[in-house]
Amino acid sequence: MALMGSGVVAVAPASCFWPCTDICGHHKMSSNYPRTRICSRRRLLPRYSNGSEAGASSLSCRQPIVSAEPPGQSSVLLPPDSDIDIDSNSNSSRRQPHLSTTTTTTTTKQEAAAAAGGVVMSPGLIDYFQVSEDLVLRSEADGGPPRWFCLLDCPCSSSHSASSSKNHNPLLLYLPGVDGVGSGLLLQCKKLGEIFNVWCLHIPLSDRSSFSVLSPLCTVAFLDLVKLVEETVRSENSRRPHTPVYLVGESFGGCLALAIASRNPDIDLVLVLANPATCFSKSQLLPLLPFSHLMPKEMNPSLLYMLCLASGIPSRMAMDALQKSLPLEQTVGELSQAARAVSSYISVLADLLGVETLNWKLKMLKSAEAFSNSRLHAIKARTLILSSGRDSMLPSEEEGERLRRLLPDCQIRTFSDRGHVPFLEDGFDLVTIIKCASFYQRGRCVDYVLDYLPPKPPEFEQIYEPHRWTEVACNPVMLSTLENGKIVQGLKGIPCQGPVLYVGYHMMLGFELIPLVARFWMERNIVLRGIAHPMAFKRLKDGKLPDLSTYDAFRFMGAVPASATTFYKLFSTKSHVLLYPGGMREALHRKGEEHKLIWPEQSEFVRMAARFGAKIIPFGAVGEDDFGQLLFDYDDLMKIPYFEAFTRELTDEAVNLRSEREGEIANQDIHLPVILPKVPGRLYFLFGKPIETEGRKQDLKRRDEAQQVYIQVKSEVESCIAYLKEKRENDPYRNVLARLTYQAVNGFDAEVPTFEL
Repeated sequence: MALMGSGVVAVAPASCFWPCTDICGHHKMSSNYPRTRICSRRRLLPRYSNGSEAGASSLSCRQPIVSAEPPGQSSVLLPPDSDIDIDSNSNSSRRQPHLSTTTTTTTTKQEAAAAAGGVVMSPGLIDYFQVSEDLVLRSEADGGPPRWFCLLDCPCSSSHSASSSKNHNPLLLYLPGVDGVGSGLLLQCKKLGEIFNVWCLHIPLSDRSSFSVLSPLCTVAFLDLVKLVEETVRSENSRRPHTPVYLVGESFGGCLALAIASRNPDIDLVLVLANPATCFSKSQLLPLLPFSHLMPKEMNPSLLYMLCLASGIPSRMAMDALQKSLPLEQTVGELSQAARAVSSYISVLADLLGVETLNWKLKMLKSAEAFSNSRLHAIKARTLILSSGRDSMLPSEEEGERLRRLLPDCQIRTFSDRGHVPFLEDGFDLVTIIKCASFYQRGRCVDYVLDYLPPKPPEFEQIYEPHRWTEVACNPVMLSTLENGKIVQGLKGIPCQGPVLYVGYHMMLGFELIPLVARFWMERNIVLRGIAHPMAFKRLKDGKLPDLSTYDAFRFMGAVPASATTFYKLFSTKSHVLLYPGGMREALHRKGEEHKLIWPEQSEFVRMAARFGAKIIPFGAVGEDDFGQLLFDYDDLMKIPYFEAFTRELTDEAVNLRSEREGEIANQDIHLPVILPKVPGRLYFLFGKPIETEGRKQDLKRRDEAQQVYIQVKSEVESCIAYLKEKRENDPYRNVLARLTYQAVNGFDAEVPTFEL
């Protein structure tokens, strides 16, 4: 039987889905966060003519919400503003939730409250606690085993279900921590839903897979969860065998994801693990395990409060409220609302989470750790580990490094200022992290061209912020050439439509890349797809090269590994391609080679550009000599035995390009030159007149014709460099001190002038 509610059609095991019901709780959700849809095929309630349903003692009848239903089933959707009172006979000690599907946007109300000096509810973690409380209450009232639910108000929701067969987004299964609620992606789901079909696993608090004896069967219970997720993974794989399935596991969910990957090495899986609990034996919680069964029931709330504090969520909520710099009354109001949300959720957990259940969950966590660690050798899936530096529950940084060494295709990203649950922390963007690490793929292998997702303005600001100092330091002068040959300031001469190939000079260590790519994005909204060395994407072995995370910003902004296939795909998708024919040899030039082109003798790009009619724009870049002086270059370092061995070691770790070439261009040894910094000068760029190749495909197939165009491009780049070197001598603001003085007088947002054109 198929489920059609999340924009995907996937076969799923029976008795593991919720009735298709909107759960919003008694609060008014912020418009910035989606509501939650619970999807199930278990115990679907019949719909009566008056709108009520079996199992609910009361239901106010209004016009129902229109939504897709699982085919062949009659699911129930709560009408707007409906009240459901859980039957008191089922459990008199449990709270009776007020469930509402009110979808009124609260932005206007919040603005009105702010204007009136009232308290504005802070979205995010408060929403998380309230939604989690509603999920827990509903699952306890409904009963039953673990099940999936999906998220509303995402592109993969019911409004898109009709076109689900055309939806090529991968399926993402979220596996929660040991609490099992499954709402941990609440702050991430809006962006995730744009590129994934997101399902979340909910494990009811009281579920123990029908076992009453604890310790001997905890491993069996964990395997039951593994099999439940495994069935969904295999069903999706059988339906779309060439599309990967993503498993996003948090803490306990990380163990679950690793166990599934070890049992299914032939299925294309991508793992994203946040602080996996594979190191639970080193956790500060472990001493609680021998004494947990001795704790009286009255200790439950205190223990849960302690665990909540250890997660770092309450302190994060308080910091978020304080950092807004709101008036004292509003700040106190937000803090009190946050405290009430946490207290309400903890009180629900205390009512439902008995000592035996808590003890069972801790033992299952220990079993999950042992099971997953014993099978790490069988895992073949691509794995991205997210480690937090301020995890108070687990030694996550140390564990992330251990897993990176043990898993065959594994990368790690460390966040020194994050806690145990980073997905719930403000400013943590899972989509951007996945894109930066090049972990988004729609096929069996990542396609750096077709799978690339261009940055959105907020994402660009987030990535560019740590590098914004380069704008102040070098204040680049961008010049371009119109079709009539006139040189103008700015990028007006740059074509809007691709394919376009930008060919130029590579400064020392690629110093010009950040300002160049940033200016193209900010001024023309153009993403430059830079042809980069493969060392920015993979390593032949671990060693002393910088971590792959060093190149995250470049991959995020469109860098691709150098290859003929990549070139072909970029031109076929009409991209703007950035190419440095001098490559690493030019970027690691020797003394006296500043602004010198070190290119291959034969053309490497002209015929490919002509095949797609791409415009070739030569450009020059000048200014590296105003920022540093080269003290020890490659020749100097190779005379020192220590540095010679170090250079050989670095080179052996990376893919060797142009090994078949002859001459100086074939010297691709990786080394770290010693540079003496100078008082910053200024960078200058000049983009020459576009060279047309459209209509010349047949002519440029001949090597001699292509070589003539190649020589023309090289000559134009040299002319651009000579022009800039001459003109910069007349720039009164070439020095950073002169520029800062000008901006101090005219405003720091003022554009600093340059030489006359």
